[in-house]
Formats: sequence, C-alpha cells, structure tokens
Amino acid sequence: MRASAFLYPWDVVGDPAAPAAVAELGLQQVTLASAYHSTRALTPRHPTRRIVTARHSAVYYPPATERWRGRALRPHGQSWIPSVDPFGDAADALTAAGLEVHAWVVLAHNSLLGQAVPRCTVENAYGERYPWALCIAQEEVVEYCASLAAEASVRPGARGVELESCGWYGLAHLHAHDKIGGVGLGPVGQLLMSLCFCPACERGYGLGEKLRAAVREALEPLWRGAPEPAGGSEADGPAALLGPGPASAVLAHRLGAARELQRTVVGAVRAAAGPDFRILLHADPDPWRYGANVGVDVGWVLDHADGLVVPAALAARASAAPRRPGTVIAANSTVVAGMGGGAPVPDVPGADELRFYHVGLASDADLAALRAALRP
Repeated sequence: MRASAFLYPWDVVGDPAAPAAVAELGLQQVTLASAYHSTRALTPRHPTRRIVTARHSAVYYPPATERWRGRALRPHGQSWIPSVDPFGDAADALTAAGLEVHAWVVLAHNSLLGQAVPRCTVENAYGERYPWALCIAQEEVVEYCASLAAEASVRPGARGVELESCGWYGLAHLHAHDKIGGVGLGPVGQLLMSLCFCPACERGYGLGEKLRAAVREALEPLWRGAPEPAGGSEADGPAALLGPGPASAVLAHRLGAARELQRTVVGAVRAAAGPDFRILLHADPDPWRYGANVGVDVGWVLDHADGLVVPAALAARASAAPRRPGTVIAANSTVVAGMGGGAPVPDVPGADELRFYHVGLASDADLAALRAALRP
C-alpha cells in the first residue's frame, strides 16, 4: 500500500542526512509543506537547530509578484529558513533519495491575512471575527485560495498536492495561551460558534436576522452549563437546537460554498498542472465538519479531486460512499507518541493509501516503529 509522511522544508534544508533517513523508513512519498500556517515545531535530528518558530502563515517558495499585484489577500514569504526556495531545495534532495514529492498547501486558515483583512474572515453570531478563519463564501477568498493553490501546488519537483482547509474553518484553533475552555462546549455548541454571519453568509442563508438570533438563543443555555441535545453530533444537533428548516438552510449554504471553493480550487490546479497531477483534499465525510479536515460530500468532491486524506478512524466511512473509479481514500494517522499518536498501522480498513503525521516531529523511537510497520 502506498505510504506517505508529512514533512516541513526545514526538516530537510541544512540536513544532508535527512532525505536518506526518510527514504529508509519504507515510504514511497513525502507530503512537503509549500504553503503553511504559523507554528512552532521541533526538529529533533537536525544538525544545527531544535526549534523552528514560523511566526506567520507563509509560502516556502518565491511567490510570483505579478500574480498578486494589487491584491489585499496575498501570500507572504518566510524569513526563518536560510533559503530563497526552501520547498524547492527540500524537494530536490528528497527526489534524489528516491521519494516522490507532493506539495502540502493550507488554504482558508491564515491568521496573518485575517488580521490584515478582517472583512474576509468568519464572523460569529455575536459579531466577533475569527482572524484565523477566512470565510469561503466570499468571492475574494475563493479567488485567493484558487490562485494560491495553483501557485503553491505546481512547484518544480512536485508530482501532486494535498490541500488542507479547502473548506470551512471555525472556532477551534490551537491559539497561543488559549482560554476558551472554561465552558466545555460540545460539538454542536462549537459548530454554532463557527457559523459565519458576514454579509455574504447572511445572504446565503436567506433567513435575515432570525438565524443570528436563533443561534444566540440556542447557545445561551450552553453557556450556563446545560447539556447539548441527545446524540450531540453535528448531524442532528443543529436541527434540535435551531429547528429542521433553519438547519437545512445553513447546511445548504455551507455545502454550496464549500463545493464552489473546491471546484474552483481543483480547477485552477488542473489548469496549471495538467491531468496527471494528483489532487487530494484533507477531509471529513461529515459535511457539517470544519477545520483542517473540512466536511465534504464525498461523492461530489471526488468527481473533481483524485482522492481524500481522512483521519484513519473515518476511512471506512469515506470509502463506503459512491465515488468515481480511480479515486483514493488515504488514511491519516498520527505516529508521534508525544502528540498522542499510536503505533503505526500498515493496514487500515477502507484505505487505499496511508499517511503518517509527522516524520519531522517524530522521535527516533517513533520512526523505528514506523519503519517496523512498513518494512516488517
């Protein structure tokens, strides 16, 4: 079974031993960050560094100046890796080691742009903006995501791309010094706090101010500790709290906006790269979901993309949906024990391929377990 692992350019740039060490694990592919959000990351085996602080969302290649001229939403370069083209340098080294390189591109999650252009972000029912979450119902955001995907995916040395957050983002965010857990909202409460009420979304719902008021009314008892509706899932919770009609209107708008974004983004990458370039989306088969693994209609999105990368526990559910022949379901597992990961599993029910997060962050013991699973 084809196996790939995630990697940052800084795991490779400046470490001549890294490509051979990754190839020796038994992988066929590396999914290498090309456009990525801010993070602080460990580099446990690098010869000259241990911590990389990526201070803001950035691209790891030189962006095309003409493409972005005059745009408020545009990618920004990085300054924390001593390279003009970190993705290109890392891709060349990994390819020379016999690994196929695919780009890893984050789209609708960008705190730097959200702070700079707040009109383009998700606005909750209380009128508060989420600067880390671009609203995908806005045409300006769709155009930005499509342009970024076409540029960041089709880099020299890349044979395909995996698109993260190609859909709705919301409340959940690994924010610095986070203090929002005082009231333990469940999945439905978090979903209601993730619904967007920017002008584009309010037009999309077609319910005027009534929906905003209904969401706030539904949240009020949850702030005081009341339990969520029985079942507490994204599938039934909105209908229980808002009523089936409003819940259906919300889902129709969100699914329609996500489909438009995904169709446009995939089309832009296809036009730039050609038909043989593999395009996969990080996804969840529940269309209500939001975040890095966006909720999708599996059959619909696989009429456009070549596959989905889903959490390993959801691979069987995703693979059960009708889909176009030749598309793949890739099961993603965290193998870093220090981040709550478990032992690598080389055979996941419903999966056509495997993804492992994240060999650059993993300890030597984690890598030994991965090697044993892939080279029994």
